[in-house]
Amino acid sequence: MSTLAHTMMTAARSADSGLAGPGELDRYPYAEAPAGERAALRSWEGSDVDLGRVSRRGSASRGRGLHGQLVQQLGQMIVSGDLGADRPLVPEEIGQRFEVSRTVVRESLRVLEAKGLVSARPNVGTRVRPVSDWNLLDPDIIEWRAFGPQREDQRRELGELRWTIEPLAARLAAGHGREDIQQRLGDMVEIMGHAVGQGDTITCSRADAEFHSLLIQAAGNRMLEHLSGIVSAALQVSGGPVTGCDRPSEASLGHHARIVDALASGDAAGAEAAMRQLLVVHPEVEHVVPAPREH
Repeated sequence: MSTLAHTMMTAARSADSGLAGPGELDRYPYAEAPAGERAALRSWEGSDVDLGRVSRRGSASRGRGLHGQLVQQLGQMIVSGDLGADRPLVPEEIGQRFEVSRTVVRESLRVLEAKGLVSARPNVGTRVRPVSDWNLLDPDIIEWRAFGPQREDQRRELGELRWTIEPLAARLAAGHGREDIQQRLGDMVEIMGHAVGQGDTITCSRADAEFHSLLIQAAGNRMLEHLSGIVSAALQVSGGPVTGCDRPSEASLGHHARIVDALASGDAAGAEAAMRQLLVVHPEVEHVVPAPREH
């Protein structure tokens, strides 16, 4: 096994255990909260039914600090509909319910405002915004939708979006000749193959995510590269990667390898076709778009 594969497997297992890997930073880098606030956040409780639902994915908050945990909890409640549009969010009430300071609440609401989930206006206060105002391309919102009532819609929409983005990226990447990225893509295929043989779905998933991110980088289109976070989110939500490391197959690995071979030979059409074949390996994508026609 290569050193690269060993490194990725070690990192994947560390992440799965909830421990931060090398260079891994808190997602929301605010100042650390006072000692009295370092306990896990309480869920909103009481007579208000809408505010009584607890976070659906406690593990998603690991390592994020109090600000990140509150963002996670409130974000899930908004996206799931527990907190409906135009619902007022009173900072003092949030602080009391979760037993956190006004600073933590204020900074958390700022993060949610940046994502388009809430708005704060003078004399009106902070309110939940309608879905049409949300930044639906934000990786956190993609995750929250994927684990809420809109799960099936989110998976379908991600599949449709990927069908548009990734074949184009593969075609463009074949014309750029980035040998460093091509080598890295080949490494990811090797790691995935070894991980599948070992039954290591964690490493397989992480190598798969890096493969697709690298491919978009190789396209040489900055606007496409800006969308790489969407693909990464798609590979991580709803219980497993969209390209099948949760149900690994030789077909999936073969399509990854054919993409690498097409890039190495500068075969743009071949790279695009291989990517489309890879995307329809997974049933959630196959029912969205037709398989490529045989000529």
